[in-house]
Amino acid sequence: MLPIGLASDHAGYALKQFVKEYLTQQGLEYKDYGTYSEDSCDYPDFAHALAKGIEHGEVDRGIAICGSGQGISITLNKHQSIRAALVWQEEIAKLARQHNNANVLCLPGRFISTDEAERCLTAFLNTPFEGGRHERRVEKIPVR
Repeated sequence: MLPIGLASDHAGYALKQFVKEYLTQQGLEYKDYGTYSEDSCDYPDFAHALAKGIEHGEVDRGIAICGSGQGISITLNKHQSIRAALVWQEEIAKLARQHNNANVLCLPGRFISTDEAERCLTAFLNTPFEGGRHERRVEKIPVR
């Protein structure tokens, strides 16, 4: 299995460190595309790196974090093969996987507890895509 890609800006850095610990405890490998500190930085730099990692087959799925989760998810979704879902509750993480086949989980670093983030991570990593009627819809997402 390929590693999971990680990306954050300075506002998501602390939660990304928590995510690394969680993944290690689950026996999952990861590749960190940055940032590597809480110094102010620009989330698109790291979002694009993660998206390219997924597109080039370096990593399987991704987890991305910025302050609100909005900016990093908007940037990721500029890439045609990325389906980044902004998630703040476990049920939304499940639905993002089941119905949208989301391949990047975006978390709002300034607005989610580590307990809720852990529930979202577990749901995202363990919920399969349902396919069926959802497959048709997901196939219509890319701009062609």
